[in-house]
Amino acid sequence: MQHKIALGPSYAILAVGLAEGEEIRCETGAMVSMSGTLALGARMNAGGAAGEDKGVFGRIGRAVKSVLAGEDFFISTIKAERGAGEAILAPSIPGDIGELALDGETVFLASGAYLASVPAIDVTGSWGGVKSWISGPGLILLKASGTGPLWMTSFGALYKRELKAGQTLIVDTGHIVAFDDGMPYELRLAADTGGGGFFRRSFTSAVSGEGFVCEFTGPGRIWIQTRNPAAFVSWLAPQMPAGSSGARSNAAARSGAAEEDSGSDGDADSGGDSGGDSGGGDGGK
Repeated sequence: MQHKIALGPSYAILAVGLAEGEEIRCETGAMVSMSGTLALGARMNAGGAAGEDKGVFGRIGRAVKSVLAGEDFFISTIKAERGAGEAILAPSIPGDIGELALDGETVFLASGAYLASVPAIDVTGSWGGVKSWISGPGLILLKASGTGPLWMTSFGALYKRELKAGQTLIVDTGHIVAFDDGMPYELRLAADTGGGGFFRRSFTSAVSGEGFVCEFTGPGRIWIQTRNPAAFVSWLAPQMPAGSSGARSNAAARSGAAEEDSGSDGDADSGGDSGGDSGGGDGGK
């Protein structure tokens, strides 16, 4: 299998060359183009590690976990069934693509960060506790384990930090892309180190625009995206034309009112003319 990442970091694509019989799995909707020798399929998003239940209910359970982690219930498969070929993949948002060459390792991916992997990589949802739900979708995690290449995506550029033993790093949850398994981390309010009571810290976190952060402790690797999707949506929403459908409704209402006024004026004029004609006729008699 050959592969390369091109056109990054703003609008990166992944080109994967498959020999006959080789297969790649990817997020639904990620396929941009593929050779006519390749076949596109779908399977339940229910990978499982050794020792996990491989039955129907076990697979459904793992698929549900993936959905809760922000991924689709099904994933796409691309296989070279009729000869070698190339598939072009791209994420749904602008940004970069990074490759992780796993060698029996495990990494955690933030919701939406998974793009593609070889079949030897198991990717399933991972329950991070109630605090993960409180922090928003940025810390509902996918667990990826196995051997082979795994590709992840970021909103904006991808920035890697490698922490030494005992070294700490605080990261906004909306900027987390992936991190190594086994790294201790603590989820907390951004203003927890500023002192004061819970409500004061909550208020400070809210008005600062930071909300929840993760404090990681090395050793280990962390991949960070330079843009926060939630922050971008918050910025974008006020720029959108407000009430487009409402504006059309108001225009239609104004048009209807104008027609009614016109109709009323016409009726009045008609009545006046009739009266005049009638009066003239009587006078003639």
